[in-house]
Amino acid sequence: MHIHNNISLKPFNTFAIDCQCQKLIEIDNNEDFEQLFLQEVFNDKFFILGGGSNVLFINDFEGTILHLKTKGIEIINKTDEDVYVRAAGGEIWDDFVDFCVKNGFYGVENLAGIPGLVGSCPVQNIGAYGAEVKDVIYQVEGFHLPDGKTFVLYNEECQFAYRDSIFKNGLKGQCLISHVVFKLSKNANYQLNYKQLADELEHSGKELSLPLIAETVVKIRNSKLPDITKIGCAGSFFKNPVISHAEFEQLSSKFKDIVHHPTAEGEKLAAGQLIELCGWKQRRIGDVSVYPNQALVIVNWGNAKGCEVLDYSRQIINSVKEKFGVTIEAEVRIVG
Repeated sequence: MHIHNNISLKPFNTFAIDCQCQKLIEIDNNEDFEQLFLQEVFNDKFFILGGGSNVLFINDFEGTILHLKTKGIEIINKTDEDVYVRAAGGEIWDDFVDFCVKNGFYGVENLAGIPGLVGSCPVQNIGAYGAEVKDVIYQVEGFHLPDGKTFVLYNEECQFAYRDSIFKNGLKGQCLISHVVFKLSKNANYQLNYKQLADELEHSGKELSLPLIAETVVKIRNSKLPDITKIGCAGSFFKNPVISHAEFEQLSSKFKDIVHHPTAEGEKLAAGQLIELCGWKQRRIGDVSVYPNQALVIVNWGNAKGCEVLDYSRQIINSVKEKFGVTIEAEVRIVG
């Protein structure tokens, strides 16, 4: 356990927002968890920070930031068809994907290149290119913060939904996720229903393989998204909105070329297209704008404050609502 007082959070968030926190505790191993409860860290204001890739700090944080750096990936069970892999919450997500690809475990290759930590992936139910992490999570393990007791939640208990889970709702702020167990396939089981990915793979002329799919996903991501080591951002700032079929019929009668994808809940729209059609690709305010290659992404070009990014995002939300009658929501977590 390493404790830092009055430290800048700029290196700990991919938006590169320069704000301070009173105390930052880096959790290096499983023994540190017990110490947190003994020191009554959770009795005062706190925030559990993963890779800082899905958060926007809008003020200095007057409390304690907990940053997981625990490591460990182990195979805990195998069957003829599946393998169960347990990963520590502090493992870098993309390192875990690399482990699975190199070992021939199918299920997370479409999620290659996503920044963040393993412990954060169930909270957000991360997803990309036709896959969601809920499809491979077997169980989530951790500590219940109000009483310090350990918990295990199986997949169906996590209440996964689009970019959502019980950890953002019923158990919000009550859990510290220490490990995630994944159930992966040992047999070829590709998810190729995302058109651009399928097209890129076909054009490659190469035989399908786990490494090829992971490489292609990263190639597509890099063509659309900024390099977070050079440009401050948190990936997709907004969720793609889902509207009813009736609402879509009405909307498409006015806007013929609206991109949509049918789901069980209704028609999922492309928030990036709506934002672009509202003219936001041409609007930079100070050091804040949408990314030229993907309007779903808001970027900090240098020294933007968190409150400036938040204000910019709210202007986008208002303009999309005014033009299309559709409400888009932030995917990024706002922390004040």
